[in-house]
Amino acid sequence: MKIIAITDSLPIEEENAFLETSAPRPTIGTKDLLVKINAVSINPVDIKVRASAGSQEEPKILGWDAAGIIEDMGPEVEGFSIGDSVYYSGDLTRPGSNAEYQAVDYRIVAKKPSSLDFEDAAALPLTAITAWETLFDHMKLTKDSTGNLFVNGGAGGVGSMIIQLAKAKTSLTVIASASREESREWCKKMGADYIVDHNQELASQLSEFNGADYVFSAYTTGKEQELAEVMHPQGHLVLIDDPESLNIGAFKPKSITVTPEFMFTRSMFETEDMDYQGKILKEVAILVDNGTIKCTATEYFSGLKVDTFRQAHQRVETSHVVGKVVISY
Repeated sequence: MKIIAITDSLPIEEENAFLETSAPRPTIGTKDLLVKINAVSINPVDIKVRASAGSQEEPKILGWDAAGIIEDMGPEVEGFSIGDSVYYSGDLTRPGSNAEYQAVDYRIVAKKPSSLDFEDAAALPLTAITAWETLFDHMKLTKDSTGNLFVNGGAGGVGSMIIQLAKAKTSLTVIASASREESREWCKKMGADYIVDHNQELASQLSEFNGADYVFSAYTTGKEQELAEVMHPQGHLVLIDDPESLNIGAFKPKSITVTPEFMFTRSMFETEDMDYQGKILKEVAILVDNGTIKCTATEYFSGLKVDTFRQAHQRVETSHVVGKVVISY
């Protein structure tokens, strides 16, 4: 099968940043699906892994969002049939989706929303799972939850889903941050009640709304003191970035709970509740098909080829993408 891979961690402008080559079609395990991939999306994790992988003896396939059609399955797979259209975010410890075929554990897969094509479906899994785990696993929010949720980085892929799920499944007021007119309009489209500018001082802006009970942060490094200031005592912060040194002391006076969210935990450690992620995606598909959740794909590329992936990675590396970047094959 054809693959787009890396053999070293190189700047995206380098000619050999990506390699177009071939590999054997994946051998599936007893709980695996073999998926013929139709589309993928590019996430910040693709950029992080590409930058940190180092030299590889064998070409490494990136890609952690995909939509496609099941061509084969292991004997222990339940709930799927050959020919089903599915979507998923994959497993960080296994070969990725930047290939013609991928083997993936059925427990982290769901049938794709019937109202979306493969490109738009591929934009959703990783960000939807991250947002769901943030709101309902870590913050333990319910339909009756009230107060303010501050989304620090509202126009990104995860922020877009945080806003939508919070408005759909809680009674919270959602305040999102965005610094450009394009991203501000996007946050409003996603359903944010209010918008603030994360390039300006946050405390005075959030004080107009009496601060925040809950905070989701895509960009935490250096903002710990500022985030703690805007939060209420005994609030909850969930972060998804990777601060080299987190100033946890900033949150101690208010007894703020600080939780890192990493959506690959369940698949990486094969937790007993690994199938929970498949259930999340099934619920998200229902919300999409009934019009509650909007697709977050905004930029489209085409082709399983080096130039396509180079362009898509370059866009994500700018950190100015609104919504998600997708690639169809």
